[in-house]
Amino acid sequence: MLDKGFWGFGDPVGRSLFGGAFGWPLLVARRTAVERNIATMAGYARRHGLALAPHGKTTMSPTLFRAQLAAGAWGITVATAQQARVCREFGVPRVLVANQVLDPAALAWAAAETDAGFDLHFQVDSLEGVAAAAATTGRRPLPVLVEIGYRGGRTGCRTEATALAVARAVAASPRLALAGVTGYEGGLPDVPAVAAFLDLLRTAAVEMAGLLPPSAIVSAGGSAWFDVVAARLPGDWLPGHQVVPLLRSGAYVTHDDGYYREHTPFNRVPGEGALEPALDLWAQVISTPEPGLAIAGMGKRDAPFDEGCRCRTRSAARRARRSRPAACG
Repeated sequence: MLDKGFWGFGDPVGRSLFGGAFGWPLLVARRTAVERNIATMAGYARRHGLALAPHGKTTMSPTLFRAQLAAGAWGITVATAQQARVCREFGVPRVLVANQVLDPAALAWAAAETDAGFDLHFQVDSLEGVAAAAATTGRRPLPVLVEIGYRGGRTGCRTEATALAVARAVAASPRLALAGVTGYEGGLPDVPAVAAFLDLLRTAAVEMAGLLPPSAIVSAGGSAWFDVVAARLPGDWLPGHQVVPLLRSGAYVTHDDGYYREHTPFNRVPGEGALEPALDLWAQVISTPEPGLAIAGMGKRDAPFDEGCRCRTRSAARRARRSRPAACG
């Protein structure tokens, strides 16, 4: 078992990629690009009054988590309880599971984590989910957020009545603590649809205001619409409460040079900054069996990506030679 304060396996900066120290294929994160992306997003969040809990499911890198937290991140978001356990083992102090947690073993683990220096939040969208979470026994209540959804989307309450019933059930349980409301807007098609959904989050928070704590989380989370989140969620719009507008965008840290190159909100607000692709995958040419054909020693499982894998040209390779690789835990 690794110590909870462990952050990584050392830093290979300064070693040549071609000196025999590494095996192939080799995925490299360019430190300069990663650092600029982290600084760009941290600055954007500060300027717009957003708390940032970047989604860590893509990298699951303690080294990158540490850098994001050092830049001011509220915590780290993950998709599953197992990922939350990994974060816990690596010393991340605050974790949000942006999902329902129904597994009895996962809930028992969450309830047993009573360290005052560690906070774990997760989502509920049904009375059954509340009942499962409330069946745990711990020394302090588990903080949960009521998830709001939309027809055809992922999880989340589909009606205001359901959301309010779930919130009341959470508030009635001594083993749970209502922390706020949350939703995922990433699958919506355009700015008007995203804005309308974020307004639903605000409406839900207003409806359950009497059940919320003085500092209430209102969270949204894709990497394609964070400019709309910045325009809709911050502000003094929940009477009697301080809103914590929590953004969960996470793909920015390495910024895949494909889907997100075309869909980053910085294309709509270029004056706010820019992100750059930070990953290069190096592979050996292992065969040239016929004229005009070269076979590289890599496959799709060696090239993880968020969405839309993009092959880059020699100009990217030349840029990579001028940059220093970063350790990715």
